[in-house]
Amino acid sequence: MRIGELATLAGVSTRTVRHYHHLGLLPEPARLANGYRVYGLRDAVALTRIRRLTELGLGLDEVRDVLADDAGRALHDVLAELDADLARQEEAIRARRARLADLLRRAGTGGLPAEGPVSAGLADLFGEMAHAARGLPGPEPAMAAKDRELLAFLETAAGPGERDRLLEQLRSAFRGPGDVRRVYEAYALLDALAAAAEPVEPGDPRVGEAARALAAVIPPGLAAGAAGRTGDDDPFLAAFFADFAPAQAAALRRAIRIVTGEEPAA
Repeated sequence: MRIGELATLAGVSTRTVRHYHHLGLLPEPARLANGYRVYGLRDAVALTRIRRLTELGLGLDEVRDVLADDAGRALHDVLAELDADLARQEEAIRARRARLADLLRRAGTGGLPAEGPVSAGLADLFGEMAHAARGLPGPEPAMAAKDRELLAFLETAAGPGERDRLLEQLRSAFRGPGDVRRVYEAYALLDALAAAAEPVEPGDPRVGEAARALAAVIPPGLAAGAAGRTGDDDPFLAAFFADFAPAQAAALRRAIRIVTGEEPAA
């Protein structure tokens, strides 16, 4: 048989046959004087065995182990390892489907935040904030949406344990009556700094007012990591402050210093 005939018989492509030759999975057959490979029944048997093993999900390195007889692992061991790996994948798929079911449920009831899929805990917190904010006068401050985007980013970038701490710190800011109102008032002061007709200088009293309002609602744990840092030596902080208007960034820096005790609130 020629290579094309062998490939057709085994149900694979000629490219696959050549690849198996290259990897040493399928021995090179004898060649005719003109250089063409000539395959026999044993080659077809070996090739279909490789196909059966790969269709089970074995990687080519694992197939090599099986084909190596005494030099490799027993087929039973390879298949048992594959079965355990598939079990882990099934568990991961079940967890993902449960997460998607929750997101679909929230989307169906209007409870999926515009910031996209976040944890159930953060989505609940966003929902509580939105519900409480409906009773506040005026439109939602632009800073509120920006803050939610940042919180979604922080949750995604954090490790599992850090996510739990982040959510607990955020919830600590919304435990008392009027908490959402105070947060939204701070957002509005930040919005005003960027919307002023003339650029607001860092020393402007409005910057100090916004900083004090922010400091009153920022959970201490969220600001702790930024204590004593200006952003010059931290790419994330530098990018964080650069995302705001200069007056807003000045208010945020002062608010962090107030929360961490580096600057008095007065």
